[in-house]
Amino acid sequence: MSLHEDAVLVLKGYEGQEELRQTYLDHLSAHPDGMRKACGDGHLTASALVIDPGQGRVLLTLHKKLRMWLQTGGHCEPTDATLAGAALREGTEESGVPGLTLLPGGPVRLDRHLTPCAWHYDVQYAALAPAGAVEAISDESLDLRWFAYDEVAGVADGSVVRLLEATRARL
Repeated sequence: MSLHEDAVLVLKGYEGQEELRQTYLDHLSAHPDGMRKACGDGHLTASALVIDPGQGRVLLTLHKKLRMWLQTGGHCEPTDATLAGAALREGTEESGVPGLTLLPGGPVRLDRHLTPCAWHYDVQYAALAPAGAVEAISDESLDLRWFAYDEVAGVADGSVVRLLEATRARL
């Protein structure tokens, strides 16, 4: 199964955000290359909110290009077999935290937003950090920091706040 086929299956099984979910499916139907950064009309991305429920905190990255506090995530790579795998890879690479596991149940949210490169059709997962997790900054970040749940709205935009709220509701 290709990454494109996996994305279609994941989205067909995703419950919620019906209109946006259909927009994603329509995009993939119209763009066989819709999983790749090279698709100028936009492409699916995969992200993971790294969360430590035991400590009541989330790990956010200060994105180097956008200069915003965001969840970890980014473009799918040719080696990614699944959206979930891409989200977990991105979360691990950008957080430096080994042993992350995705919250069961598939994506937590969808978020479509315009970036300097194109429209991003972001499929958002949550990744559970193991006890005692210690972060390590990557080349893609200006900073990496744990925030208490109630601090997130003061540093991040609404999309991150909504992702945190949906993740906490699923927990």
